[in-house]
Order: sequence, then C-alpha cells, then structure tokens
Amino acid sequence: MTANDASTGQQPTATYDSAFLKACRREPVPHTPVWFMRQAGRSLPEYRKVREGIPMLESCMRPELVTEITLQPVRRHNVDAAIYFSDIVVPLKAIGLDLDIKPGIGPVVEQPIRTRADLARLRDLTPEDVPYVTEAIGLLTRELGSTPLIGFAGAPFTLASYLVEGGPSRTYENAKAMMYGDPELWADLLDRLADITAAFLKVQIEAGASAVQLFDSWVGALAPADYVQSVMPASAKVFEAVAGYGVPRIHFGVGTGELLKLMGEAGADVVGVDWRIPLDEAVRRVGPGKALQGNLDPTVLFTDKNTVEAKAQEVLDAAAGLEGHVFNLGHGVMPNTDPDALTRLVEYVHTHSAR
Repeated sequence: MTANDASTGQQPTATYDSAFLKACRREPVPHTPVWFMRQAGRSLPEYRKVREGIPMLESCMRPELVTEITLQPVRRHNVDAAIYFSDIVVPLKAIGLDLDIKPGIGPVVEQPIRTRADLARLRDLTPEDVPYVTEAIGLLTRELGSTPLIGFAGAPFTLASYLVEGGPSRTYENAKAMMYGDPELWADLLDRLADITAAFLKVQIEAGASAVQLFDSWVGALAPADYVQSVMPASAKVFEAVAGYGVPRIHFGVGTGELLKLMGEAGADVVGVDWRIPLDEAVRRVGPGKALQGNLDPTVLFTDKNTVEAKAQEVLDAAAGLEGHVFNLGHGVMPNTDPDALTRLVEYVHTHSAR
C-alpha cells in the first residue's frame, strides 16, 4: 500500500496524527505546524548546488533530484510538512504544449491559447504522462516517514492566464479580454484545465501525497463577481474531483482578501491567506468550518531576529481563536532569504505555540 490508500484516503497512523494534518482537520495540535511555500529550493545553497546546470522543467522530471530537493528544507528547517518539488506548468508540458520556464522570466508559451481551435491542444492528462511524479512521490513517502507530503497544482485561472498571455503578465489583458469578450470559450478553457489539474492532483494523491494545495497565484486580479461567474466553477470542479480521497485540500492566492470566503466555498478545507490582512479578520471573512494558513510577510525575514519573532507572534496571536491554523508565509520564500532565519522561525513557532 502507498502512503495513502487511493480508495479510502487512509494514511499510516504517524502521518495521519501529524500536527500539520490535524491542524488542517481543525483538530487539537501539540504545536502550530509550519511549512513554507517555495521552501524546496530558491534560498537554499544545497538546492542551487544540485540544480546547477539543470533547466527547471528537466529538474522536475528527475525523480531522485525531486526527492532530494523536496527533502532539503525538511532536514534543514524541521518543518512539519514537505511540499512536492514541481512547477504549475508541468502537467501542461506533459500533455505536449510547447512551453519552457525562462530564467528570470517564468513560464513562456510558444503558441498562446487564443481561439477555440487552440483548445484541441489541451488533451487529457493520464498517469502515463507523468511517471516521474509517481516514482518521486514513492521515494519521498518512504524517506519522509511520519512527515506529510503536500502535492500541488496550479489552479485553472492561473494556468489560463499563462496560456492566454503567453507568459507572465501584470495586467492579464488578453486573459481578461477572453473572459469578458468570449465567455463561452473562456469557460471551456477553464473546464479543460480543471480536468487536467484534477488528474495531476489525483496522480499525486494516489502515489502518496497526504494533502494538496491549489495555487491560484493571480486570481487576486479579479473582482468577486467575476470570480463567481468565470472562475469558481472550474476551481470547484478540481476540489470536487479529489474530495473522495479524504485528504485536506488547501486553496491559496495572492491579493485575495476580497475573495477569501468564495475561495473557501469553492471546496477548500484550508484557505491560504496572504500578508495583507490579519488572520482574525480573515477568519471573519471566510466563516466557520475552515482552517486557515498563513500569513507572515516574507520580507520580514530580512530583518533582525527580534523583529521576526515579534511579527511571528503577531500572527500567532491573531490565530489564537482559529479552529485550525497552519503557520506559513503570506507568499513564497524569497530567493535571497537567509535560510537560518527560516530555521529560527520554525523553532520559534513550535516553542511559542506548544500546548
């Protein structure tokens, strides 16, 4: 049996009883669990060493390398969960799209998706398309022991933004133009991406991931009404597709203060919160029945130890009344962050939240 039983969602007792999964389930925990987005890589010198000379997408397709990179922050920082090392465009590359991740730029799509005929390029994803994912997660779950592994994928809106724009964008003018000007094409595009995303998450869960996070990094660019009409159905489809596995489902976006309640309603068990609003306000917006994740400003880690601890305590204080809380940054670890600052932060949160 893998770390999860695909049909029942059962996990080994040590993993199931971990502080991270308990917090996601809104159960009492021995301490507030901690993990960091983008903890696998970027700021770690050991990451830069093993990745040297290897393109990003290629590194995501080497199971032993993925395993090593995923384990590095667990060894160094003593975080309560590992996040599978990959990229949100991996499933798109796996189904044959001509794209690459350009250093200093991000994902670049050779032929953007702009017409209905372009949808034909978005075929279904199968486990056979991503054998390296199954292999890597098998290796990881054996190495991690009782530490849970978080699988992840990009949400339909964020994937669509890259595909329609052809790369990163600050304005999303082409994506929004399609959303407003050709809503049927937009809906079909997001529905297709929801199927691909759900399939990618299923591969990870069936291989042994104990939780999954859906990254909708750019959805904060939308008004709530547009989210409800044009995005929420696709995100909800993804969450519903993996509901039967029984693993916690986390939903995160940037600049989503006005969307938090809706993101929870899309089907998440845990709603990620960026640094722009305090957690006690976030819980008021999200409402009962959801755990929250977040939300220290990543730039705080560039200050002195006392300031980091004071700001971390503010997050813990704001989270004191939550049903469940997973400590995280309000976005990913920045590349120039001192790794020792992350290690000290984990120790502080564990010590000062011990029950």
